Amino acid sequence: MRLSPLQRVSNWQPVWSGLSSSCVLSRRSQLVVARHDGLWRWEARVPGARLTAEDRLVIERGVRAGWSVSQIAVAVGKHRTTVAREVARGSGGRGHRVLKGDALRPAATGRRAVYRARVAQSRAVRRGRRPKPCKLVGEFGVVVAGLLQANWSPQQIAALLPVLFPDRQDWRVSHETIYQSLFVQTRGALRRELTKHLRTQRTGRKTRGHVERRGRLAGMVSIRERPAEAADRAVPGHWEGDLLLGGVGKGAVITLVERSTRFVLLAPLPDTHTSIDLRQTLTPMIASLPEQLRRTLAWDQGKEMSEHAQIAIDAGIEIYFCDPHSPWQRGSNENTNGLLRQYWPKGHDMRHLTQADCNEVALSLNTRPRQTLGWQTPQQALDKVLRETAA
Repeated sequence: MRLSPLQRVSNWQPVWSGLSSSCVLSRRSQLVVARHDGLWRWEARVPGARLTAEDRLVIERGVRAGWSVSQIAVAVGKHRTTVAREVARGSGGRGHRVLKGDALRPAATGRRAVYRARVAQSRAVRRGRRPKPCKLVGEFGVVVAGLLQANWSPQQIAALLPVLFPDRQDWRVSHETIYQSLFVQTRGALRRELTKHLRTQRTGRKTRGHVERRGRLAGMVSIRERPAEAADRAVPGHWEGDLLLGGVGKGAVITLVERSTRFVLLAPLPDTHTSIDLRQTLTPMIASLPEQLRRTLAWDQGKEMSEHAQIAIDAGIEIYFCDPHSPWQRGSNENTNGLLRQYWPKGHDMRHLTQADCNEVALSLNTRPRQTLGWQTPQQALDKVLRETAA
């Protein structure tokens, strides 16, 4: 039997004496007490995104009964900070405040705080109406746009507006308001071209709860199934790979890094970097290695690796794929790509690179002493591995 929030409130009062704030597991899951067939049981509940009118009725009853913030939070299945903010807003700013120990107490005005669910719900409806007028208009909008063009981040702008303009109380906005004006095109919003001054230069944001819908590569094997010996870097022959891209339509370079020695292999893709281009270039790169150095290869889930099964067969290596948006699973390769940007900055035209050019850069990296190798070079570390395996 599934109990509504109001039903749960009427049934929970006898168990509050034994309930502590530890019942809140995390921001995404909470323990909920419910009574089934005369027995009290703990149930897991994932909070919703917004408070409903029924949730606000539960909060009102909890406030009147003198419950703590955590107790009310469990009742409505929300995080305690959500409840604390709701009580503060719903009592018009003159109501309860949260003291140390999670208790609600009347504000310093001396008046007992009154949280009214009906009033709070009406205010929430008004706040949620769309579209909202943009705050960044007129002179204020010009000021914010100028700071963005100076490569200030929205966080920096929001934090320093009160310092720069102490007399303009109306020029107080959060960094989220600035982001919304950039990414949500409403009347009077900041020009979308200003997004190029953000550090990420992105032109949009993923909504909360966004689900990655791009297709997965057929037959891919997760990096989580890679042999454990690859993790501690004790055994050579485990590689990490990626594409280092030039400007749009300006070629790319295949980068391979051996995990234990940090030895680098590079090869140009001067024209396109389709799956066929990658297979034709990557396969001989790997196949030319000694067998003891062809154990595994970790790559991201880019479409250029859609022919990974054929590469694995032809090159004699097992290929594993990292989780989406998890560059740390190829940490050595990501670090190497950062070093390579010293030679080929972002936007660089790579269409005229030759294998000789790539070999020259690889030699520079492979003969550079590395602290992680005890100040050996990757070339020295690889030579040592080959001597030991040949003995």
